[in-house]
Amino acid sequence: MNAQCIMLCSGKGGTGKSTVSVLLGASLARLGHKVLLIELDSGLRSVDIIAGVYGRTVYDIEDVLCGRCEGGKAIVPSPLYTGLSVISAPYEGGEVLAAPLGRLVTAMRPYFDFILLDTAAGMGAPFTAADRIADKALLVLTPDPVALRDGKIVADRLLASAREQSAVRLVMNRVTRESFGKRAAVADLDECIDTVGAQLLAVIPESKPLQLAGANGSVPPAADPAVIAGQAMAKRLCGQRVPLTY
Repeated sequence: MNAQCIMLCSGKGGTGKSTVSVLLGASLARLGHKVLLIELDSGLRSVDIIAGVYGRTVYDIEDVLCGRCEGGKAIVPSPLYTGLSVISAPYEGGEVLAAPLGRLVTAMRPYFDFILLDTAAGMGAPFTAADRIADKALLVLTPDPVALRDGKIVADRLLASAREQSAVRLVMNRVTRESFGKRAAVADLDECIDTVGAQLLAVIPESKPLQLAGANGSVPPAADPAVIAGQAMAKRLCGQRVPLTY
């Protein structure tokens, strides 16, 4: 194995990036892949709850990057999703630098099919470190003008790193039927795509069951539209042709 490294990012906060990161990781694992999800949002830790590893973590990404432990000791398998493992962010403090993160990803690539980097909102140190080592980037945005404008800025930054256009993809999250139209702030999905300047990968509908499952550290219903959309997203990343619906 030689894992593909994918960073998940956004401009503004509150777009549901961490929820989508776990959803994608769980969906790839369900397809039979070994997935490592590394949370880089120091001080705003949430992946451990969403992935069901809360209370099981001894070491975090800060411990690994500063040399207090080896990468393998910080990896915690998710009890909810077979095939998905997590390295959590610290509850507070810590600094994410490109060089040690790059060494960690290089060391982990032979043991996984996918390595997902859940970055912090904006373009601070976690984003910069992930940008330097990720093979692809997924922009997780919501259908509102502020998120789309900030997403455009992030997309331009990602593409300035000599990354191919096809390696930056758009994930529209928390979408409802009321998100678009004459009475909405955004006309349609085409406006989202044109504003950000990235090819659309997935549309994840707003989902109360998904939010509740994340808050409770449980598995959302398999028939939930957001979970189905997550499976479709994972299949597209693996090269399968899956129709886009929302």
